Amino acid sequence: MSEPTFEKPLQPPFSAEKLATVNVHLRSLEPQQILAWALEYLPGLYQTTAFGLTGLVAIDMLSKLVEPDSRPPLIFIDTLYHFRETHELISEVEEWYGVKVHVFKPEDCKTVEDFEKKWGERLWEQYEDIYDYVVEPGRRAYEQLKVQSVITGRRASQGGERASLQPLEVDSTGLLKLNPLFAWPFAQVEQYIKENNVPRNKLLDQGYRSVGDWHSTLKSGEGDAGERAGRWAGKENKTECGLHKDYFDMQRKAGQLEATTLEAGDSTCV
Repeated sequence: MSEPTFEKPLQPPFSAEKLATVNVHLRSLEPQQILAWALEYLPGLYQTTAFGLTGLVAIDMLSKLVEPDSRPPLIFIDTLYHFRETHELISEVEEWYGVKVHVFKPEDCKTVEDFEKKWGERLWEQYEDIYDYVVEPGRRAYEQLKVQSVITGRRASQGGERASLQPLEVDSTGLLKLNPLFAWPFAQVEQYIKENNVPRNKLLDQGYRSVGDWHSTLKSGEGDAGERAGRWAGKENKTECGLHKDYFDMQRKAGQLEATTLEAGDSTCV
């Protein structure tokens, strides 16, 4: 059977039928082949990463496919609450692979102090969706850099909302999201990291399984299930970060909170 033909680069609108055709093709490919396909077909391609293991595998695979100047640029969303070890890893990746990471922080905030002066303390406990919206300025990054497609580190075996993950998706804003390692189990990711000597977060050797913000990431305890155990501690129903939640729903909730607090005459949003 001959391979389907697609325009270069892919152009919207992305109907369900068109997306299904693309995914049938991509599901038959290995991650390296999916990434090679993306370099050829996806418009405005970047990679968003928090430098978890899957994202690091994609970075390494791309380094073996094309020269640094031809690789999708990297975007890191700095929530201001990341671990020191995560920032150290970013510097290591930049040096190791000869790439520059585009870092975006919450709007008008350079430090935790700036953020908490604007939004109040412990926002993540009181208004989870609003916290995800304001600390993860993905849309601002995408608009500023003219991003149309992003490579993500999501995999189906991570469970939660990712269990039915497809190789290529379109979110509510029209952004194309490529999940090249969607079908890999954690063991395969870990094996690739070891065999290819890929830099990794030092916290993974200290009992952490999945690393996010320091205030809501715990070491995995004995008997904890799932490869993302310890992430979003105390929030059993939370399985996804703000980058992969409905942008317009989060925007609406943030707007409602701002309006309410302004009416109350509060100087901060909470």
